[in-house]
Amino acid sequence: MELTFRLHDIEHAAEWFLKQTSANRCFTFTGEMGAGKTTFISIVCKLLGAADHFSSPTFSIINEYQSSLKGILYHIDLYRLKDSNEALSAGVEDCLFSGNYCFVEWPERATDLFPQNTVSCFLHVVDADTRLLKIIM
Repeated sequence: MELTFRLHDIEHAAEWFLKQTSANRCFTFTGEMGAGKTTFISIVCKLLGAADHFSSPTFSIINEYQSSLKGILYHIDLYRLKDSNEALSAGVEDCLFSGNYCFVEWPERATDLFPQNTVSCFLHVVDADTRLLKIIM
């Protein structure tokens, strides 16, 4: 599935994303630096009922948000990790197999850790105001 959206319509794109993937809980997001991965995930988490202050988990590796609708939501950023062993040490696997929503940036750092039904999402910069979201389920 693919969706091209303008950044001012990112909330509509996130709503579409949630409808398309409603049965899934684990998502990877791949895209160049500045493609909007963190921004998109933050909007999705807000739509899922999280009211927390959102920030990139680049330094903390895992951010945990509480959703009034869905319980715990995990936002994971593997950018600083070298491999799956470092991800395991950071507790990433516990999150991925928790049954809670998990949104993972830079999944290529630990490709062998993800559950079989993980949804792969790719964000591409079309231009300064437009993004292309590709979803592989």
